[in-house]
Amino acid sequence: METIPMINEKQALSDAGHKVHLLNLEFDDLEKWVQSIGQPKFRGKQIFQWLYVDRVTDFDAMSNLPQKLREQLKETATINTMREVTRQVSTDGTIKWLWELYDGSTIETVLMRHDYGNSVCVSSQVGCRMGCTFCASTLGGLVRNLTGGEVVEQLLNVQRFLDSAAEEQERVSSVVLMGSGEPMENYDEVMKFVDIINDQNGLKIGARHITISTSGLVPAIRRLADEKRQITMAISLHATRDEIRSALMPINRRWGIDELLESCRYYIRQTGRRISFEYALVGGQNDDLAHARELAGLLTNIDCHVNLIPVNYVPERNYTRTPKDQIRAFVNELNRLGVNATVRREKGHDIAAACGQLRAEQGRI
Repeated sequence: METIPMINEKQALSDAGHKVHLLNLEFDDLEKWVQSIGQPKFRGKQIFQWLYVDRVTDFDAMSNLPQKLREQLKETATINTMREVTRQVSTDGTIKWLWELYDGSTIETVLMRHDYGNSVCVSSQVGCRMGCTFCASTLGGLVRNLTGGEVVEQLLNVQRFLDSAAEEQERVSSVVLMGSGEPMENYDEVMKFVDIINDQNGLKIGARHITISTSGLVPAIRRLADEKRQITMAISLHATRDEIRSALMPINRRWGIDELLESCRYYIRQTGRRISFEYALVGGQNDDLAHARELAGLLTNIDCHVNLIPVNYVPERNYTRTPKDQIRAFVNELNRLGVNATVRREKGHDIAAACGQLRAEQGRI
């Protein structure tokens, strides 16, 4: 008799009722799990397609499954582990959700509509401990990591919204792990999320349409490089000198700019992929032409794009925005020096769309 390999139950279980959270299971693991409960392997593929192609939330809707199996799923498994607390809609079409998890923690997810498609920004942790001074996500510190399934659930909730809201079918075309949390600190669960949404049996979101943003965890960047995944890497740089970056981003005290940039060069060599550098312009700190020239010098011979971000207003911080004409001068100087740079088009500026803002606004820190 064939021995059925068992999934890691600790990772798959939802603490909400100790049921298996099916969104925690990659395709192969779901096939193994259905075999472990006495069902034929092909039921795993059927369930996976119900979850990601039909995007049902009720086991009774899985009409090609035997009634006995549907009852078994109700007793042993769950699809939904979070509930909507509030939703904000911007005049530009951006929508931000605040979700409450099974343990009362809250996270945020943002849908951004672009000419080229729908982009979703998901959270990877409850809170964050990186301490970046311009980000509201860090205000309450880190509560816990999210499971891969909890990250998947955010995306599925948004896709279901698109399914129901549009006259013609719309789909999520790109995903950004740039919400609350440091994705590379929750590496294994984040990569599980990537594998699930990339699976050709389900959502089929291409790896090159998935962006992971990191504050600069050098060992994780090198690990990702060695895996040669074709996802897009975004590095939060935000300064040209260690003393400035360490003040803005405490992680720089552990891995300075030189070490971070060397890991970026290694990533490019291993993957052949261009890197995106995020650079938040903070008034009077990192935004004059001398900083632009220093930035261009740092990025010499690095295949990259610089994404300039006017700093978001956070009530708990005392940062000022760089004037628009100064932003234009900064980006023009980078372009003149041969650096591919653009200013990020702001989305959801009239709502609490920046990382952690809605959670803080609702008193959920």
